[in-house]
Amino acid sequence: MGFRRHGPFQAGDQVQLTDPKNKRHTVTLKEGGVFHTHKGSIPHDELIGRPEGSVVRSSGGTDYLAFRHLLADYALSMPRGAAVIYPKDAAQIVGMADIFPGARVVEAGVGSGALTCFLLRAVGPEGSVTSYERREDFAEVATKNVEKFYGGPVDQWRLVVGDFVAALDEVDVDRVILDMLAPWECVDAAAKAMTPGGVICCYVATTTQMSRTVETLREHGSFTEPHTWETLVRDWHVEGLAVRPDHRMVGHTGFLVTARRMADGVTPPPRRRRPAKGAYGEGTETG
Repeated sequence: MGFRRHGPFQAGDQVQLTDPKNKRHTVTLKEGGVFHTHKGSIPHDELIGRPEGSVVRSSGGTDYLAFRHLLADYALSMPRGAAVIYPKDAAQIVGMADIFPGARVVEAGVGSGALTCFLLRAVGPEGSVTSYERREDFAEVATKNVEKFYGGPVDQWRLVVGDFVAALDEVDVDRVILDMLAPWECVDAAAKAMTPGGVICCYVATTTQMSRTVETLREHGSFTEPHTWETLVRDWHVEGLAVRPDHRMVGHTGFLVTARRMADGVTPPPRRRRPAKGAYGEGTETG
């Protein structure tokens, strides 16, 4: 697997150029190439051979700071077939679903490949990621994005175009990540593929999706009590004595639901916390 390169810029590298107003441009370096902007042009040859963190000046006199992409930057700038999972949520998935080096991970709903890039980095050379995607056009975009970031095909990644439930052929899976409209339809197939102690993590956009996913995991009987949350990120403006929250923030993007796979034949202990009166409607027994 080609992980992120270090050292001087080379032809073929993707470079992020940032102007004084923090506007960012992505440039793929080519010998003899030229980057054009309304603030002037920058020959690629002025960047090739220089270290990261260099400053280059356009023909119009504007200075640009040059770095290779961080994965978070790449995820937000990559061409999209479907919406990408934001870095804030990808970080939560890697951390809270405990994606570890050597893990066997199955992903359903590859989208544009942003989360796949994070998962591949987390499992490392000894792990594996298998992605299932129904739409061939999304799969093509994701393949291009993943291979562009890693510099070519990734041995640890297998992409299957097809329905997750019908095509799933994995066993002893450590982690299952479901990013789709109806993850509850895939819970049973995921449970059969997972090893005891494994983690299932579902990413959904709406409260109704989240609620149905949680209830399905509870009713299935193979998982622990689901944990549900969302992550909000607020930047801060720091300029001398003017220290305040930024006017804009990355608010709601989606909900995350995680649960652990229990051993076969084990019944989860009943929940001790009683639901609010009427939470399940009139005449519904909750135990």
